[in-house]
Amino acid sequence: MSRFDRYVLSQLLVLFGFFALVLVSIYWINQAVRLFDRLIGDGQSAFVFLEFTVLSLANVIRMVLPMAVFAATVYVTNRLSNESELVVMQATGFSPWRLARPVVVFGIGTGLMMAALTHYLVPSSLAQLQLREAEVARNVTARLLTEGTFLHPTDGVTFYIREIDPDGTLRDVFLSDRRAPDRAITYTAARAYLVNDDAGSRMVMLDGLAQNFSLSENRLSTTHFTDYNFDISAAVEKTVAPALRVRDIPTMQFLRNFDGIIAEQKFKPGHVVEELHSRMSQSFLCVVAALVGFSSLLIGGYSRFGVWRQILGALVLLVMVKFIEGLVTDPVQKDPSLWPLTYLPIVFGLAASMAILWYVGRPRRPRRRLVEVGA
Repeated sequence: MSRFDRYVLSQLLVLFGFFALVLVSIYWINQAVRLFDRLIGDGQSAFVFLEFTVLSLANVIRMVLPMAVFAATVYVTNRLSNESELVVMQATGFSPWRLARPVVVFGIGTGLMMAALTHYLVPSSLAQLQLREAEVARNVTARLLTEGTFLHPTDGVTFYIREIDPDGTLRDVFLSDRRAPDRAITYTAARAYLVNDDAGSRMVMLDGLAQNFSLSENRLSTTHFTDYNFDISAAVEKTVAPALRVRDIPTMQFLRNFDGIIAEQKFKPGHVVEELHSRMSQSFLCVVAALVGFSSLLIGGYSRFGVWRQILGALVLLVMVKFIEGLVTDPVQKDPSLWPLTYLPIVFGLAASMAILWYVGRPRRPRRRLVEVGA
């Protein structure tokens, strides 16, 4: 690799790291705010919130990686052009194809990063995230320990706590059980404790009152109690273990036992084939994003209005690539034999970039001057 290639590649990597950090931060913070509101509002700890945000990080990086590649390529190419470095290299005999070599290396490097994400890191993190979400949903204690809010853990059950002491004592507890169609029971207690054992979660209420209203007899009976044991786990909606999705399984597992996984998980073959080839095409998308951003900025000469038209043209090409990607998804899912269509967006992007590089590097004939000769 020549000194020029190393120089351009170092510039691309530095700007890629900057744009990736900015874009990941924006997407990650947006997801973290929603996770914080949902998890902390449900009584989960800060550690659970941190765990969920870390598990979602791989998928966020996957989404922003092509955008960071495109932004870095456009920025570096524009700066090299404004500082006449590209003009100098072209004057020494470098063709557009030769100038694009460090960009291709940069695209391949980021494509390998994308491959590691799409084939292993993202599926593994999404599967673990789904599993942890199910475990949190089964955590009865965390779902009920919320002060000053009427909670509905399942249909027909309403739960309220006025205050929770530092030692875990629940103050002024209200529990309404209307699951039976002909009976409504309301419990009120001055104090209560949540206890977990092998049988499940139970709430021990102290110094309270139970009001039993029979709809068929239209009669209300009350019972004062010193302590009462209520099976709270039976009053909470049961959650089942989540089923694996196609995107939750790493590629190597599919390659080792393709037919077995489809039969076991009852996946549709078209969805599996489309997912696997989509993971491959996303790696090539980084190369396409880099070449589109570089080649588009080589069109045209110097303009005092800047290169906004070239950048707009590059964005239009990327939008067309993603548009074609959306068009071919459904046909491949319906008919797995059409899997080559998955790579049609990549072929279109590479063809457009190569056409632009050919157009920029084509030999130009000098214009003939027309000389008017008098009669």
